[in-house]
Order: sequence, then structure tokens, then C-alpha cells
Amino acid sequence: MLDDIPTVTLPSGKSIPALGIGTWNMGDSHATEATEIASIRKAIELGMTVVDTAEMYADGKSEEVVGKAIADIRDQVFLVSKVYPQNASAKGTIEACERSLKRLGTDCIDLYLLHWRGSHPLAETVSGFEKLKADGKIKDWGVSNFDTDDMEELFSVPDGKNCAANQVLYNLSRRGPEFDLLPWCQSHGVPIMAYSPIEQGRILSNHELIRIAKAYQATPAQVALAFLLERDGVMPIPKSSNPERVTKNRGATELEISDEDWATLDAEFPPPQKKIPLQML
Repeated sequence: MLDDIPTVTLPSGKSIPALGIGTWNMGDSHATEATEIASIRKAIELGMTVVDTAEMYADGKSEEVVGKAIADIRDQVFLVSKVYPQNASAKGTIEACERSLKRLGTDCIDLYLLHWRGSHPLAETVSGFEKLKADGKIKDWGVSNFDTDDMEELFSVPDGKNCAANQVLYNLSRRGPEFDLLPWCQSHGVPIMAYSPIEQGRILSNHELIRIAKAYQATPAQVALAFLLERDGVMPIPKSSNPERVTKNRGATELEISDEDWATLDAEFPPPQKKIPLQML
């Protein structure tokens, strides 16, 4: 029996699992659709019910794959999608959301994010988000790839403090958010969704990470995910199109790493000593 997944609390008071599944690169090929659907459903079955997608991913086809995966279990899923910045005018945000809802086969998105900052003023985007919320088409809205100064600007516009999450690149090898963005979000009650939490596999060949993983009879990916799960208000969303790997990712919640081993990883992947501009993939 697996341990319960830790939870993250949104500003609304709703608690959601601190481990979900991402869908970047899903939907690119019809040949892989069945295993992608199986992976999403496996994640949901294991309690990783946060499913993250975007209109950008495979030009909307990722949303279609997610829609197929959750069609008969929509009520079990916390569904996240994102609007392109070029679509994020007050009117364009609403129109983009309606297209996403159609592809997803649902009448409401649980969390709708601005994918990154673009040319449309934040006040316009927030206005569109608030209208979608009032109309029941989304339950909450947030942002993605926002650094600390972006968050401060967002909180200065009307209704900007209603932001429910910030999805950013954060993993063992990209610890920049720990210097100021993570503390800022924690102090303002804004959860961090960590995308590419294993750096798309690039950190998994690190010798110290492998050594520590072996000591716990775990995989390097599980240790990398456990690193993020240790942090308050942080929710990793690893993408996997392999149901077996999804099951292994779920095992990250079972690990109890010693302070000594965390210190070893700090030496191998040093935390930031100064401000590092937020990175993106």
C-alpha cells in the first residue's frame, strides 16, 4: 500500500496532490496515443490527479489526448491548461479557453494559466480570467514562467492577487527559484508547479544522485522528485508516456532521505547564493 501523496493548498483552500503528470510532447503522433492515454489514466489511478496540458502542446492535440484519457473520470481530475501569451487579451483569453474546453471535452478547467508573459497587459489577461471564472468556465487561474518582479507586478493589477499558482522550471539542477521566487510565492500563498522536475532526464546520470538512489533502493528520478516534494507549496508535474515510469514516479512519495544525503545533493547541486533570472525550457 502506497503512502498518501502530500498535498498543496491553493489560495481558495482547496487541497490537491503535490505530484501530478505533465503532457508536454504528448499528442505529437497518433502512434503513441494509446500509451499516452494509458499513462495519464495510470497517474490518476495512483492518485496523481493533477493533469497539466496547454493549447501550445502539439498545437492542441495534447489537450485532445487528455480529453480522451479523462472522458469517463473527469470528476477525479484536477485539470490544468494554459493560454498562449499572444492570445491573452481580455477577449482572446476567453476565446482560447473555449477552444481548449472543446478539445478537452469538458465544460470547466480547474486551473487556467497564462503560459508566459507576452505583449498584452496583465490587467487585460486577468480581466479575461476573471470573466471565465465568473462564467464557471474555469475555477481558478494562474501564471507560468513568472519571476519575482512579474509576480509583484501581477499583484499590483486589479484582481491580480487572485493568482492561484505559478508554474516554473525548477529541479535539482535549476535551483534559482529558491533564492527569491519560491520564498515570495510561499509568503503570498501561491503554490509553485515545477515543470521538467527531472530536467528531461539530463540529471539522472549524475553519479551522486545515482549513488544516493541506490542506497534507498530507489531510482534517480524518484530522488529528484522527492527533493521537490520536500518543499512547502511545491508540486512537481513529471511528464511520462510510459505507465511503468508513472508508477515509479509515484514511488517518490515513499522516500525519506536523510539530512546527510540532502547535504550531499546540496554540494552536488548547490543552492543559489544570488539572484538568478528565471530560466525557461
